Amino acid sequence: MQKFSIWSLLRNSMSYHEGWGRQWRSPEPRREYDVVIVGAGGHGLATAYYLAKEHGIKNVAVVERGYLGGGNTARNTTIVRSNYLWDEATALYEKAMQLWEGLSQDLNYNVMFSQRGVMNLGHTLQDMRDIERRVTANRLNGVDAEVVTPAQIKEMIPFINLNTRYPVLGASLQRRAGVARHDAVAWGFARAADALGVDIIQNCEVTGIRRENGAVAGVDTAKGFIRAKKVALIAAGHSSVVASMAGIRLPIESHPLQALVSEPLKPIFPNVVMSNAIHAYISQSDKGDLVIGAGIDQYAGYGQRGSYHTIEHTLQAIVEMFPLFSRVRMNRQWGGIVDVSPDACPIISLTPVKGLYVDCGWGTGGFKATPGSGWVMAHTVAQDRPHALNEAFALDRFYSGHLIDEHGAAAVAH
Repeated sequence: MQKFSIWSLLRNSMSYHEGWGRQWRSPEPRREYDVVIVGAGGHGLATAYYLAKEHGIKNVAVVERGYLGGGNTARNTTIVRSNYLWDEATALYEKAMQLWEGLSQDLNYNVMFSQRGVMNLGHTLQDMRDIERRVTANRLNGVDAEVVTPAQIKEMIPFINLNTRYPVLGASLQRRAGVARHDAVAWGFARAADALGVDIIQNCEVTGIRRENGAVAGVDTAKGFIRAKKVALIAAGHSSVVASMAGIRLPIESHPLQALVSEPLKPIFPNVVMSNAIHAYISQSDKGDLVIGAGIDQYAGYGQRGSYHTIEHTLQAIVEMFPLFSRVRMNRQWGGIVDVSPDACPIISLTPVKGLYVDCGWGTGGFKATPGSGWVMAHTVAQDRPHALNEAFALDRFYSGHLIDEHGAAAVAH
């Protein structure tokens, strides 16, 4: 793997940057691996990277039915934060935040992580009570959080309209939070995992999961059978479909999630602003686009467009709060498929089938957890037991009753 540095950039500039090699290989699958990971999105690639780096397991294949990073990893709005309510969720997301803060250096790849701050608006007295509660819980868990007043919000974003039909009474603010470049995250993990010996096999759809004597034996794919004693299902919105191939019914539903971007503007929006009450959030990318997101559609499905009434409601709220953007043109709109669990928390767990593991149910919180999810999932697969950080997110919590209700912090797409 070529090391990126100022010197390599200067050296390659002398040859018009025509000497850069491929960032990762495109191998054909071998007959057998120690571990097969289903899904080459951010979480799957991160799991492969940490398996190789932290646990020395390098005979790993990541199989993807399409192209690398082409699913939900490329269809989210890139927000990163860790200010969740409950101890279990906070610990997991804070681990991810700590990994984010050193990720570009660790991968030797610029993931464009920008800690510009994330603000959650409160529009009612109940919103503000919830914000005060969450900020207090965050501080008790060592996570940076503060309550800001309308005057402070106006100072940070002078063009916000605080006195609309959605009056802004205050907000929570996590200054360490921000955004990252989703493509760069997938490419960075792929490049680093490939350099450690991991095979990333694209256009290789999984069509079945074979079991022998109650244990996983491998996966049937479009490129033939691949034998493996351990298989990790990390397929985001299609996790329930893949798990059903092994006879496992996951307690998740898949819903379209709306997002859209505007034409590029000069830098104007300094941070990320979110509102759970009106299901809208907005930031500005490094290219200048306004990145706007909404809540999930209420119906279950796998369509990647979503519905116009959801887009209309979101833009209506954005224009109310930011009249300055009322004449900005929208460039494109899309939908991702999010897998939502009953308690709005992920499932990172062993399964009743020996050697089969699942990492799913992230709902709208998947991207921000990418490095943390991969880190704990790699431990779970390598050690055949959960790490302390994901022990509470076991599959059996849905019949034991030990739920972690994060709907208050994760009910809107962010």
